[in-house]
Amino acid sequence: MPDPSIDSSVYDLYDEYCHGRIDRREFFRRAAAITVGGASALAMAEALLPSYAQAQTISFTDERMKGLYVEYPSPGGSSGRMRGYLATPAGTGPFPAVLVIHENRGLNPYIEDVARRAAVAGFLALAPDGLAPVGGYPGNDDAGRELQAKLDQAKLRQDMVNSARYLKAHAQSNGKLGAVGFCWGGGMVNHLAVVLGAELSAGVPFYGAAPAAQDMDKVKTPLLIQYAEEDERINAMWPAYEAALKANGTPYEAHFYPGTRHGFHNNSTPRYDEAAAKLAWDRTLTFFEKHLR
Repeated sequence: MPDPSIDSSVYDLYDEYCHGRIDRREFFRRAAAITVGGASALAMAEALLPSYAQAQTISFTDERMKGLYVEYPSPGGSSGRMRGYLATPAGTGPFPAVLVIHENRGLNPYIEDVARRAAVAGFLALAPDGLAPVGGYPGNDDAGRELQAKLDQAKLRQDMVNSARYLKAHAQSNGKLGAVGFCWGGGMVNHLAVVLGAELSAGVPFYGAAPAAQDMDKVKTPLLIQYAEEDERINAMWPAYEAALKANGTPYEAHFYPGTRHGFHNNSTPRYDEAAAKLAWDRTLTFFEKHLR
């Protein structure tokens, strides 16, 4: 469960901060104005900032996979070129392919670790860095969030589409493509389902925005949709999306994880819920095994 010592109002502030609705200074200013048990909540706010040393579960040198950075063309994207972290399972391919899409701050160490987790499970995993055209993930989330917000969003989405097609056509890919994404990346998985159609064999959006209403009827890709229970903004989109999926005859599963908050899979912050994250990831791997092998 999320750290119970942190007041829910501070978690709500952190959600605003993570999604760029307030900056770091305002996040701490508002937290300092909150009192819990007669004390300022500032220390709680500081505890919510990510610690990426905690996020690594698979070493860069793990013998079950090989990770390297790759560059590839991205016509119509932010610069015409893209860069990503490619994690290849040990052994002889081809392998089923999984695109791993970051949150709204570029390719940080947590997302790279998720790509390695997919690789050790037997999937060829590519984690593209949407910030590559502007120098790449800058080493901290604040700067990364600012950079991503300044990009042309249509071109950034095209970079993700091109990344998916690059991975699907990779020499080590078996030609079956899945995508998993978190927060902004979850919304991108839904977008890929709209744009790629049958090119995408399976999608797993974690707490991601649903497609625009006019695009929902285009989604035919099998989906495993992962939601946090306490995530009002994202969850409010679900009834209309579910109705469209049912009308489309789209195969889908949706899971709401009790007591969790937006970002519960990210093990670098106290929003992390170990039990829910493990269950959600196990379901993700099982879903990809079903649709990509």
